[in-house]
Amino acid sequence: MTPPYKTRTQMVMESLRGRLLRGEFPAGTPLRQDAIAKEFAVSRIPVREALMQLEAQGLVKFEAHRGAVVTMLDASAIDELFYLRALLEADTLFHAVDNMTEATFAEAQAILAQFDQALESGSQVEQWAELNHRFHATLYQAAGRPQALELIAQINLSCDRYVRFELLFAQGGIDKAEREHAELLDLCRARRKYEAAVLLKQHIHAAGQSIKQILGHGLTT
Repeated sequence: MTPPYKTRTQMVMESLRGRLLRGEFPAGTPLRQDAIAKEFAVSRIPVREALMQLEAQGLVKFEAHRGAVVTMLDASAIDELFYLRALLEADTLFHAVDNMTEATFAEAQAILAQFDQALESGSQVEQWAELNHRFHATLYQAAGRPQALELIAQINLSCDRYVRFELLFAQGGIDKAEREHAELLDLCRARRKYEAAVLLKQHIHAAGQSIKQILGHGLTT
């Protein structure tokens, strides 16, 4: 199967985003456009476009006389981001439950099975974060609300760095999340949409509070 075509901007953005999420660039590090352009053998135009996309995701910011620099984890942003996630995702799940099919449940269950494999791999956080996105997106798809799904995807891009941060430092966070995922799927199968929406809100809210608590103890990436 031929891999999908990627523009130069997409190529640069995805590569830098992965490195930023893995913590390869400390907060405050300037990202020099000329150096990046040379590394990827492209002009500065796609590099600047890529950095602007990363700015929209909260991973970098443009500063006077410094250009793009890596942002710090911001505890003050967590409440709003995770509040919006809980609001949108719980409502979308509520409207999706009645439209879910056996294929939906089978796909979600298959993703849950992959979580265990991710725990045994050397790239646990990377794989777990991706599987987490896929699991939730699979459940929400049945809502038939493309604009809500697009907003959820955008907010999750901004939350991704915080979620990965929690996975690195929260004690027992992954095990708790996996138990809640399994419970959430069971509620969806039983068409108990009110309880599923409540659990999902609690699930997202708890993740946000866990990240704030870790940041409060002075851990940084």
